[in-house]
Amino acid sequence: MKKNRTVWSNRITKGNSKNFQRIGSSINIDKRLYKEDIFASIVHAKMLIKQKIIPKKDGFKIINGLKKIEREISKKKFKFKEQFEDIHQNIEKRLFQIIGESAGYLHTARSRNDQVVTDFKIWVKDSSQDTIDTINDLIKCILNKAEKNINTVMPGFTHLKNAQPVSFAHYLLAYVEMLNRDKKRFLNNILLIDECPLGSAALAGTSFNIDRKFTAKKLGFKKPTNNSIDSVSDRDFAIDFLSAAATCAMHLSRLAEDFIIFNSEAFSFLEFKDQVLTGSSIMPQKKNPDPAELIRGRTAINYGNLNSMLTIMKGLPISYYKDLQDDKGLVFDSYDTLKDSLMMAIELIKNLNTKKNNMRDMAQKGYTTATDFADFLSMKKNLPFRKGYSISSKLVNYAEKKKIRLDQLSKGEINKFVKEVNINIPKMFDVVNSMNSKTSFGGTSAKNVKRMIAKYKKELK
Repeated sequence: MKKNRTVWSNRITKGNSKNFQRIGSSINIDKRLYKEDIFASIVHAKMLIKQKIIPKKDGFKIINGLKKIEREISKKKFKFKEQFEDIHQNIEKRLFQIIGESAGYLHTARSRNDQVVTDFKIWVKDSSQDTIDTINDLIKCILNKAEKNINTVMPGFTHLKNAQPVSFAHYLLAYVEMLNRDKKRFLNNILLIDECPLGSAALAGTSFNIDRKFTAKKLGFKKPTNNSIDSVSDRDFAIDFLSAAATCAMHLSRLAEDFIIFNSEAFSFLEFKDQVLTGSSIMPQKKNPDPAELIRGRTAINYGNLNSMLTIMKGLPISYYKDLQDDKGLVFDSYDTLKDSLMMAIELIKNLNTKKNNMRDMAQKGYTTATDFADFLSMKKNLPFRKGYSISSKLVNYAEKKKIRLDQLSKGEINKFVKEVNINIPKMFDVVNSMNSKTSFGGTSAKNVKRMIAKYKKELK
């Protein structure tokens, strides 16, 4: 093979224009797949040797040459060239330089079509597991912070209005639940992706006596794919990865939004150490939670990549087309963006301090224990809940008019609305007591929260 000619130069006799060469080349993106490509090529060569499809001597030359190329790339001594389009052709061209014509045996019984989807699937499998590991690191940070704030009371919100007192730890554990679902999505993608496309060739399979089960096993897949056309055209695994990444990014964005609100002077629930803050170029006093804002903003990148991939696929006729070249850039970008967001979330959690007194003071505003009184009337006075609800509503109206909290009412004032009620007013309307009274499974009581933290920790081991 001549030094600077493509493998199809005998058929395409005119060189590509510089613009097409630049735009059509994917090497600047898919060179990231060099390990996967070399790994799959070595396994393919071993199968060809085993099946006696290529001479053993040439096969071992190919394997040794590929290992040398991997060392060159890892040591940054390999020069990638746009004119050879992609990682596959760049590696094959270099292999010819190293071992000569024996390199021509490597592409027996395969196409770039099945080659690229195999490489890509291996990368997505590994990256899905890496994402799960990073999510676990974030969960560990959240659990450590939650453990220190089991008895930290704050107002829970609906419609961003004070609703009922909750534990700050319980609030944090809500995000652990979201992140656990994210892990399941990535894990499910690993299970769905566990079929090896190598050996499907261009789209029809091959007439060579290959052993696809051998190849699948050696590459870490459960089994070979069933249909050669679907094998080269399938990008469901890329869409699933992008979807899981977008959903996880959405969860991180909600956490970031909460932190931005809670860090504001209007709420003043949280403060962050200087390691995760920036200042202002004009306002000397400012300390801004930029990492949280970056997490929130970059969620749009994850959303956009998913939408782009779905749009590429929606009208694509079955089999392989050049449109699919853009799939890898979208997935790589989403992985990098989500990984950065997860790492920033870890930093935020580690550098977060709660302002417990402010949280408690806010929890006492907005008559957040009114539901506790309605529950009391239903449980202790045997009133229908709606009757207790009505009485408690009237009590709130009365306290609001007098501009006092419920725990500042006297027994006489309460008896105006319901007769012969003997209650411990400070305890009844205490926000911590309210929080700890929610003992139903999944509720916010300290006892429940401790159990859930222990459960989550056990699951991480």
